[in-house]
Amino acid sequence: MAATCRSAGRGNAGYASAAHSSRKSLRRRHLRRTERPVPLTDAVLSPSPSLALRVLRIALLLFLVVAASGCSVRRIAADHLGDTLSSGGGVFASDDDPELIRDATPFSLKLMESVLAERPEHAALLTATARGYTQYAYAFLQQEADEVEDKDVAAAYRLRERARKLYRRARDYGMRALEAGHPGFSAALKSDPVAALNGTTREDVAQLYWCGVSWAAMIALSKDDPDAVADVPLMSALISRALTLDEAFDAGALHVFMISFATARGGAAGMSAAREHFRRAVELSGGRQAGPYVSLAEAVAVPAQDRREFESLLATALKIDPDAAPEWRLANTLMQRRARWLLDRADQLFTE
Repeated sequence: MAATCRSAGRGNAGYASAAHSSRKSLRRRHLRRTERPVPLTDAVLSPSPSLALRVLRIALLLFLVVAASGCSVRRIAADHLGDTLSSGGGVFASDDDPELIRDATPFSLKLMESVLAERPEHAALLTATARGYTQYAYAFLQQEADEVEDKDVAAAYRLRERARKLYRRARDYGMRALEAGHPGFSAALKSDPVAALNGTTREDVAQLYWCGVSWAAMIALSKDDPDAVADVPLMSALISRALTLDEAFDAGALHVFMISFATARGGAAGMSAAREHFRRAVELSGGRQAGPYVSLAEAVAVPAQDRREFESLLATALKIDPDAAPEWRLANTLMQRRARWLLDRADQLFTE
């Protein structure tokens, strides 16, 4: 799923001011609702959902059987299952049925957590679990909240609360993954972020990314929580370090995130930075991902009240053929759905 979170979803000033902003106009309410700190990127899903679910069910049964065996047997079984679950970077990503994936994902996530209960320091599985919860919360909870809010404010609130809690869970798994490779990392990040992050390498970029974007998404939905907003510098430091280590990670996922986050600087500098991240994201993905176009439309064109650019960007996103890049089929399907929703709301987003 790409992420391209939303996105996903602003920087220090953006997140801090959001905590005190009012809801005096529909357009301003929408801008807050459609912040995308969490860009959807790769998915914890399999190209063949029905086959994958059968395999996962069999794996779970085997895991439950060995759970009654000796400690060493359980550890070996958990290690092997953890390796299998975490190695499927494109799990479900090539499917074109979001509803099917929505129903299937919770099972795989709970299986991952069951294995982690036996092998709590399995770094790869911790990372995959952080990724899975982040993507599920954005694609199937936060986006639905945006879509239903006009008709049912209470339902939208409940969906965002669920998403916020899952983002927190994802952030915690991401932090545990970093801790597994760098004992004491969490405490060091709070006391001396520069020193803590200087110890990370290119091998840690996935952990830095998923911990960072889930943290950003949680903050974006915790605008009335000063403690959460105060963590923006730490979250930002994780993303900055990941960019330094491997700016091309996951075909430009970091740049997609930064399209929205860079605009928090405000003014021409922020908009210019967002456009540069957009350019690089499109370059790294070969123009085959809808996410960068949707992100720039929301983060730059709407605040600038440039309806022509807004419509042009979303039209480009809708022209992308999801089947041309099977590894991003689900991500593009979801982002195109959001593009259509945004186009339907254009009259509310633009005053002229």
